[in-house]
Amino acid sequence: MPVYRMKARLIINPISGTRNKLGLDRMVIDSLSPLGWEVEVVYTKGRGDATRLALEAVDKGCSTVLAAGGDGTINETAAALCGTGVVLGILPCGSGNGLARHLGIPVDLREGLRVILEDHPEDIDYASVNDKKFFCTCGVGFDAAVSEAFAKKKTRGKFTYLQSTFETYANYSPEYYTISANGRKLTEKAFLVAVCNASQYGNNAYIAPSAAINDGLLDVTIIHAGNTLSTALVGVDMLTGMIERNMLIHTFRTDNIVIEREHRGPSHVDGEPLELDRRLDIRCHHNGLRVYTPSVVHPFKPILTPVASMFNDLRIAITNLFQSKP
Repeated sequence: MPVYRMKARLIINPISGTRNKLGLDRMVIDSLSPLGWEVEVVYTKGRGDATRLALEAVDKGCSTVLAAGGDGTINETAAALCGTGVVLGILPCGSGNGLARHLGIPVDLREGLRVILEDHPEDIDYASVNDKKFFCTCGVGFDAAVSEAFAKKKTRGKFTYLQSTFETYANYSPEYYTISANGRKLTEKAFLVAVCNASQYGNNAYIAPSAAINDGLLDVTIIHAGNTLSTALVGVDMLTGMIERNMLIHTFRTDNIVIEREHRGPSHVDGEPLELDRRLDIRCHHNGLRVYTPSVVHPFKPILTPVASMFNDLRIAITNLFQSKP
């Protein structure tokens, strides 16, 4: 393996997800230092810190910024690196890990670190909503309401997210949206509208299974208002990767879209709740971010890929029960 002289900053969110990060800094340094990397470790303490720390790394001449955290940490870090040429390395430590999963980066930390050691950077798209950058999904409607409920919970993890989903579903009412894209305008009463740069929300929930992250296009998924049973079945299809065949779904691709709603309200950006204006102006920015990705990624297959990911998550969870360090 060739020896590099690489200056990097490792940004760790110590409270993201449910995973123990004790020893993560040493694991990264011990793996990269023999290859000539100079790794500086810093920690976030609150919202916005990852962006600030990543901007500092760019100013200091780092060629790589490694982000260890959940989707919020990855979003904040990546937002600072867009257009700089500095390579993002993802060490997924969150509850959902949507971008990592889409890119095929293992959610096991040691396996994720091997992706960085492969030295296979790739240019990917990012998107923006009212000039706020995102990398996986932006949405209004039910998914935004769930994100808002989940953010208020004191605990994290998949089961807490499912609890938030069921609690929100019990009282949720679809809304009307006016959507303008590809020279057309339509008004829909929708359960949710998701604008996707990547294929999933995280936790293997595939809202746009066919989405590509380097095609210069956004995949838009509209889930129409249905009855209780038909809407619940959408959730099943999302977890199996079959959502595009569901009769309540309308999908299309575009490089920009405007969504207008009757009032300001909850939205989400990469799973983080955010209150945005009535008008959402969303655009794709082609190949604007450089990221370490696996040199080999298996193509997505409905049912098979989600099931394989589920068993892999179970394996990692069991392993983590019996070790105190990454």
